[in-house]
Amino acid sequence: MKIDKNFFTGKIFKPTQKQLHISDRNECAKGYLEERRYLEESGFEGFVTIEALMHNINIVPACRGVYVVMRNSGVAPEFFKVGTGGFFKGKNPNVSIDILKSNWVDDTSVLYIGKAGGTESSATLRKRLEQYMRFGNGEAIGHWGGRYIWQLADANELVVCWKEILDEEPLNVESSMINKFKEKHGLKRPFANLRD
Repeated sequence: MKIDKNFFTGKIFKPTQKQLHISDRNECAKGYLEERRYLEESGFEGFVTIEALMHNINIVPACRGVYVVMRNSGVAPEFFKVGTGGFFKGKNPNVSIDILKSNWVDDTSVLYIGKAGGTESSATLRKRLEQYMRFGNGEAIGHWGGRYIWQLADANELVVCWKEILDEEPLNVESSMINKFKEKHGLKRPFANLRD
């Protein structure tokens, strides 16, 4: 296993096998390895679990870019009626299990595509993912997009990867990725993406 020195803190972070969520188990999600390979070839890195990010967000670079949340399990998803997402501005982040089921996309491991930074935002990948993790821990944080993730029973085991975007607008890259996903999956967006 490769151990990378954390550039931002100088600390060595050695994720466990579970945190990396690299598995050759039979229940590996259909397409996970292929989709991961494609993302790696496209410049994405990280591929750590939400649990790992909640323990050390400093492994994420402080720059603008896009990120993807993936599920590496071939087992049917289990949805919670009440998830762990925070009530931002008093709004309930939970939706009915019927809505979650209707948004679920089979035959893919990609659940959410997000962005950080750009001409209209100074947010970095690290800051945006930190907000997302805090929202998932029940804090009233402004990360409403992707909230369906937090009604999944295995949310902490989901895998997150990211890519720095230096020469393009992250919003445009995110939109392009969502549109490519829709072309491949019968015009359905990733499970937790609520808009294009």
